[in-house]
Amino acid sequence: MARALRLASHGMYTTDPNPRVGCVLVQDGEIVGEGWHERAGEAHAEVRALARAGDRARGATCYVSLEPCCHHGRTPPCTKALIKAGVKRVVAPLEDPNPQIGGRGLSELRAAGIETALGLMTAQSAELNPGFLKRMRIKRPYVRCKLAMSLDGHTAMASGESAWITDAPARADVQRLRARSSAILMGIGTVLADDPLGTVRLEATDYPGGIVRQPLRIVVDPRLSLPETAKILSAPGKTLVVTASEEEDIAARLRKKGAEVVRLGGGRDRVHLPSLLDYLGAREINEVLLETGAILSGAMLEAGLIDELIIYMAPLILGDGARGLFHLPGLDRLSDAYRLEIRDVQAVGRDWRITAKIIKSNLQSDSFLGYNA
Repeated sequence: MARALRLASHGMYTTDPNPRVGCVLVQDGEIVGEGWHERAGEAHAEVRALARAGDRARGATCYVSLEPCCHHGRTPPCTKALIKAGVKRVVAPLEDPNPQIGGRGLSELRAAGIETALGLMTAQSAELNPGFLKRMRIKRPYVRCKLAMSLDGHTAMASGESAWITDAPARADVQRLRARSSAILMGIGTVLADDPLGTVRLEATDYPGGIVRQPLRIVVDPRLSLPETAKILSAPGKTLVVTASEEEDIAARLRKKGAEVVRLGGGRDRVHLPSLLDYLGAREINEVLLETGAILSGAMLEAGLIDELIIYMAPLILGDGARGLFHLPGLDRLSDAYRLEIRDVQAVGRDWRITAKIIKSNLQSDSFLGYNA
């Protein structure tokens, strides 16, 4: 199963919106076939492994990193292929929460006389597909908030100067975070200040077949302040502008520049952030990387919409006047603090990458769950 999970990770940048899945076929203690899902619309991991195994698949044990599918999507069901190949046993870490599957794949295999087992390396499988699993369960994407800060907890000087807090290895690591994401989410303040491209800049050799997939770029722009000259509008890939504005003439000009414009107003010139995540879930967005300033990141944290923090900490001290990570007014007592669980700390060059889950938040009432920078 560990091998199946490693194979699944080969599709880290390319399977979207499908899950990353690997498969290993074993006969008498020997691997006779293996494969992984590379991209949506192409063969699933089980089918690739069966093709490599050929006749040796008969009587084999199949280790697959997610329950085999049992419905016709872009490709035929993997359960039918496994039954036809004559495998003896199928082992999976967890059921596929897709409502079209949800245990029915394993049930179909058992009905055909194939032994099944569930629960091996469940946590590792879930870590590989947090966005797909969350979207299938609650119809919203998994949100990572990426931040870079100094040792004293600041993101930029008081003037806004921030390039570069971290060194090249950390910035390369961020490119890998972008590549695995379905979408990159930014606030209009960040776009106006930095004029970013918002693209993945990795070598084509990092992708199966050499095809670079660019995540959807999302700009939360309540008043449609995005200039038509912004680099993000001419960069490779697609840009989605989410607004509360009803200025259709401005929206039309942005659409002529290639942007998609969607209105998700929440009153008081605010974009309603929970509605944004509902909308992205409906668009089959699995993982969102939040790369923005303190205002939008604070609003997302306050709304309880961030699942994970990725913080790159540089060995710098920026001083009292420098800018903070989150805009969170009203935290007056220690009991108001957001509590985190540190999941991982790793050195990345001279910097440190901290991965944390939020275990206690201060979710505000729905009327405040917006962004109006």
